[in-house]
Amino acid sequence: MTNLTQDHAQLNDALTARRYFAKFDAITTHLARVAGAMESEGKLSKADVAILGRYILGISRTFSALSNKYLLTGRISGPMAGVLDFDRVESGFPVAQELMTMANDAHQAERHLRNMPAKSEIKDDMIRKIVGDLEIPTKLQFAMSQRLYYEELQKGELFWPQNDPEALWMGNDGDSRRRYLVHWAVYDSQVNLPVIYLMEVEDTGSTALPKDQRRWPEAQAHLMAQSLDGLKLVTIAKGFDEDFDDLHPKRLRRFHVGPMYSSAFTRQTGPLREVLEEADAGVGEDWALAWTMEELESERVIEEKSGWFSTVEREIFALDPFSGHGADTGATRVERAIILPQKPYQVLEEKKPRGFRHVRKFVVSPQGRVLSYR
Repeated sequence: MTNLTQDHAQLNDALTARRYFAKFDAITTHLARVAGAMESEGKLSKADVAILGRYILGISRTFSALSNKYLLTGRISGPMAGVLDFDRVESGFPVAQELMTMANDAHQAERHLRNMPAKSEIKDDMIRKIVGDLEIPTKLQFAMSQRLYYEELQKGELFWPQNDPEALWMGNDGDSRRRYLVHWAVYDSQVNLPVIYLMEVEDTGSTALPKDQRRWPEAQAHLMAQSLDGLKLVTIAKGFDEDFDDLHPKRLRRFHVGPMYSSAFTRQTGPLREVLEEADAGVGEDWALAWTMEELESERVIEEKSGWFSTVEREIFALDPFSGHGADTGATRVERAIILPQKPYQVLEEKKPRGFRHVRKFVVSPQGRVLSYR
């Protein structure tokens, strides 16, 4: 790995890159199981899990595409050579610019594939190179990796830098009040992490929100503009509530996927780094992934005057009453969890570092089962 800045590094050899992507391939599989465990405990609904599962699958497909793009890292020189830039201090994930480049490549994927040889043709050329010339067909392998990369992009359903809001109808409370679960996600460039938002909204407009050609585009643009890690949930929810008189946010959740800690790849400080170093786990087992859910709920509704003769509903949100933390977090509650393999978990339990007492632990067994501990 080569230094870029104090925070960023590059994966500049093929073996290291393959290990990095294999690690995330396993982690995203475990994430889906964690969501399932939370559903069985009543922490998430079936709809929540379906939505989160879709974004987790998108993250997995994004890593799959990038692994193809950088399959020949360190084996190809010249202007075609590429290396993955990742955030080794704050997140352990690729830097946001990688996903921005990928999104741009996706717009041109069809043109690239049209001008590339077919996979069968590349394979035939590789065989001739190996059998006839007794050479390793590195350039042909690179051509194949790039074709696979663009094929992944063309399939779609990846996790993009911006994943625009969608609305899932959840039923009606009377003729004039519809309920929606609005969800969207971003790859936050401030922290280089995937962040997923779920907002339960009541709609009292005359036209159903997803079919309203004026309100729905405005609501989508508003939510994407406010999807910043530095903004508190209460700020986002109040702004939405005040900008849309007939849309009433009842519950807003934000899921932070990461950071990822690994003794092989990252340089985060604190107890988890010490735990991973002491665990000295083997390849594929030396990691831990943070998973944080912030939640804001509406406590009650008040009416405010709007103009001369009408009133509008406004939400009053409940903040965590304990020790004044709600005012600091801007949320009703914050639940922190960590996902890690069995060996690092054993060390974590032995050391019992401060600050981890109330962190939920999801432990991955060698057989891939996810066990939950508090």
